[in-house]
Amino acid sequence: MRYLLVTRIVGILLSLVAFAMACCGIFALLDPIAGEAAAIAALLWSAGITGVFALAMVAMAGLRHFKGRLLRREAVVIVGLGWVLSSAFGGLPYLLCPPHLDWAAALFESTSGFTTTGSSVMTNIEAWPRGLLLWRSVTQWLGGIGILVLFVAVLSYLGVGAKSLFQSESSYRSGEAGVARIHDTSLWLLRIYVCISMVCCIGLRAMGLSWFNAVCHSMTAVSTGGFSPHNASIGHYSSWGNGWLIELWLVVIMLCCSINFLLYVVIARRNWRRLRQEEDARFLLLVVGLAVLAIAGGRALHGDAGWLDALRDALFTVVTIVSTTGFGTVDYEQWAAWSKVLLVLLMFCGGCAGSTAGGFKISRLLVFIKYARQEVIRAFRPNQVFPLRVNGQSMSENARSRTLFFLTMFLMISFLATAVVGFLEAGTGIDIDTCAGSVLATIANIGPGFGAVGPSDNFAHLREGTQLFLAWLMILGRLELFALLVLFFPSAWRRY
Repeated sequence: MRYLLVTRIVGILLSLVAFAMACCGIFALLDPIAGEAAAIAALLWSAGITGVFALAMVAMAGLRHFKGRLLRREAVVIVGLGWVLSSAFGGLPYLLCPPHLDWAAALFESTSGFTTTGSSVMTNIEAWPRGLLLWRSVTQWLGGIGILVLFVAVLSYLGVGAKSLFQSESSYRSGEAGVARIHDTSLWLLRIYVCISMVCCIGLRAMGLSWFNAVCHSMTAVSTGGFSPHNASIGHYSSWGNGWLIELWLVVIMLCCSINFLLYVVIARRNWRRLRQEEDARFLLLVVGLAVLAIAGGRALHGDAGWLDALRDALFTVVTIVSTTGFGTVDYEQWAAWSKVLLVLLMFCGGCAGSTAGGFKISRLLVFIKYARQEVIRAFRPNQVFPLRVNGQSMSENARSRTLFFLTMFLMISFLATAVVGFLEAGTGIDIDTCAGSVLATIANIGPGFGAVGPSDNFAHLREGTQLFLAWLMILGRLELFALLVLFFPSAWRRY
């Protein structure tokens, strides 16, 4: 393990975080709306502290040249430390700026931003200065593409070692590695991410949002994060004459960003054969369509809402849940129990692998369904050979086992974490819905949950220990379990 190399890379990563903070501080300085003085000081002081720490880490490594590729274990440490330290330093502005958050809440809010979870401990979002709200959105935009993917795109000197970083970052799907060299692919991803963000922003501005609100919502929609500068989230615009058009535009953006971003690279390279083989995106759209029709039809038939209102509410809610964005227009806690059960299943599913969405990825669900079908048939035809193909590529038995193991681990950790939250909140009167809802909302990077952490509530009433535990779950879910869990197994670091 080359600790100085790890220190240098994490230090440069933190310098990018400091630069983003400084840019938000400059916005607060130039913002024509009064009341930004506190935000200016908080953001610039935070940028200075983060920058000094980052430079110290880079200086510690010196100017020496490190030979050889970046090892897998080094990449895992960089990924784990990168997300943890970015979240820790990203919470400084919330500590320093009025109305202030305590240290646990500040870490929770920052982690929720960088992991694009969208859960919040802010009881009155609109009371915060616009500079802080911009920083809040920027953290999600950076986390959406993955700070480390941006990092690889900028620092090509990592060379072939960059592949280790990509494989440890959850937004990367290793099966598409052959599209181009890793550095070129990361630049393509960055261009596409920026272009979608600009298109989303221009569209929202054309629909009547101010430039500030358009920028903030575009960053959190493209990253499928869900932070909004309004207490009512997207519901703030529901009463507008074109509120339905704003919701529809965001639905399109959220769906686009729930699809594997490397598929857009394939399209840009005119690889139509690979595009025709895509199954993940088609399966995602099928699931969304069936869920929307089921919920909208059920609510309309039971007289809960008119057909158009039911369809509008169901479409936005299903897409914001399956994409793990977490924007809100209605309180789905008031819906029938069967509708909420369906939403829970969508929360587990998430978007496609290689997208900014969370969850255990609908791609894995597709593999599980195909594998289960094969096993049922094999019970009656034990000698028949079943090749398992996904997106036109055959899957090895090892890949199938890893998929099933991941699903099992995800469910087991979710159940155990629910018990831990119940233990940490003992004596507060917390119910099982809130315990399970808070765990699912954080480990699947969704944002709102159920019970006392539903779409009309927040996480501010939870104890400090619970907030820290849930922040850890956010990072665990964002890195898809293994990149963070392996840090706790000493046997993984022995020489072999």
